[in-house]
Amino acid sequence: IFALSGFLRVATGFDIGLSTKCVVIPKEMDMCHKIGYSEMRLPNLMGHTSMAEVILKSTTWQHLAHTDCHPHVRTFLCSLFAPICLDTFIHPCRSMCVAVRGSCAPVLACHGHPWPDNLDCDRFPADEDICLASLTKEYKYFHKVLPKPACQACPAVEEFFTHKRVLEVLCDNNFAVKVKLSKKRTVFGDQEYNIECHVEFITQGSLLPYETQSMIQQWLLINENCTQRMTLTHRPTVYLLVGNIEEGIILVNQVYRWQRRDSQLTLATQKWRYHKCL
Repeated sequence: IFALSGFLRVATGFDIGLSTKCVVIPKEMDMCHKIGYSEMRLPNLMGHTSMAEVILKSTTWQHLAHTDCHPHVRTFLCSLFAPICLDTFIHPCRSMCVAVRGSCAPVLACHGHPWPDNLDCDRFPADEDICLASLTKEYKYFHKVLPKPACQACPAVEEFFTHKRVLEVLCDNNFAVKVKLSKKRTVFGDQEYNIECHVEFITQGSLLPYETQSMIQQWLLINENCTQRMTLTHRPTVYLLVGNIEEGIILVNQVYRWQRRDSQLTLATQKWRYHKCL
């Protein structure tokens, strides 16, 4: 069962009564899979009374959950959309809401949406009550805190360049990631993407390749306007994303389209191993 013990604060919850039922979390709500429990209460804490309504209303939040804008964004959203089947509803604490809002509101703003009124943090209980509390301090203690992708203007996609120019750009930045992008076909017709990342090289000493790969995936989800521009069809397109990590922020500065017969990019990445920057 879901390990609530680390999150719970002491006090009393409210009775669920006989009007709710336990149902299996539907496959469409993948943000609430692998979170420690498989059944949810219906109606939920958002007031959704049917599974069709839950699925429809939660789809707009799936994208935010996939950005991993906060360590507890899934816990927060799933406690509301798919609350665990216990004898009482367990709300997220106000502190968790404030922490998630602080990290995730800028991501919503990047997509042109404000933090919604129905998730106003003042509606949630204080930490003295029984509720799901934020473990951000403990999380930072046990986990390496990675740089965060910034919401930024899209770099222009470059299609014509020489390998020498690419090497100059690589010298001015500290990561380069090869990305394969395509549109994903979805049931609801909303925008989703297939994203595959491969780290070509990295000079940022403290970061591992898979960490950089994860951060670029986040960058592509947060900067959806850029991703949309790069995925015009369902057919995969390959790009090289080059950028910098400065003061805990990850910025993509250059985007190259990697065409199948593009010898210049291949040549640049081959020469990079022996290249000495000026």
